[in-house]
Parts: sequence; C-alpha cells; structure tokens
Amino acid sequence: MSTKEKLLVSACLLGANVKYNGKNNLINISKLKEKYELIPFCPEVEGGLPIPRPPSEIASTTPLKIINSSNEDVTHYFIKGAKKALDICKDLNIKKALLKENSPSCGKNFVYNGSFSKTLTKGQGVTATLLLKNFIKIYNEKESDKLL
Repeated sequence: MSTKEKLLVSACLLGANVKYNGKNNLINISKLKEKYELIPFCPEVEGGLPIPRPPSEIASTTPLKIINSSNEDVTHYFIKGAKKALDICKDLNIKKALLKENSPSCGKNFVYNGSFSKTLTKGQGVTATLLLKNFIKIYNEKESDKLL
C-alpha cells in the first residue's frame, strides 16, 4: 500500500488520449510521480462523452449550459463527470488535483467563452468548481511545480 499522498490528475496530462480530438496534453510528471500516487481521471469521458467528440464550451454559467460545436446541450455529461471526480476524491481522501487549464471541465482560471472562436474568458470548469467548493486544492499544468 502506498504511503504517498494521492493526487487527482487530468488523464490527458498523463498522456491518455482522452481529449475531444482523440489526442492528449502530456506534460512531464516524473517529479510528481516521486512525491504522489497519481490518480488519472477525465471527467468528460467518465461523464459519458465519447472519444473523439465535438469540442464543448461553456455557453452560460447561470444557469449552467455547456454546448458542443454542433450546438447540442451536453451539460449533464459535464455535471456527471464532475460528481464522479468529487466521489473519487472523497473515497480516496484526495486533497489536491492537477487539472487542464482552459477546459470546460478542468479549467481553473480560464475557459473558452462559448463562441468557438478560441477566445478565453476568466472562469472555471465544472469539475474545478465542484472540487474547489469541496475544499480540494486545484492546480493547473503551469502550476505543477507548486505541488513539489
């Protein structure tokens, strides 16, 4: 049994091909592996979305509405994935997460604005918001050194 602290990590950052386009966002996590037991998780896939899939963006925060580039409402997939992420954190006593910035699920500081014009706006993804509300510390891939 590992005595390392567990860290929830966006699966795409670990090299899993779970992005909307079937690719990944692999970063160097060798130092994190030394300190943490990494728990890979993709809220969009766990919420029921396929790989590949049309890209999705947050169209509205009140009420929450996430649409894909085919103008389909996919909000429920994002909520389901966020709840599963929180369940895993509670079940495994995870207090920190390393999430993919700009994602409608995992964005910590920025998300795309819902216009599909590659325009970022200040805001948080659905999973990041839920984890933060439950006192789980969130880091994005540019802040991974803060975890060391």
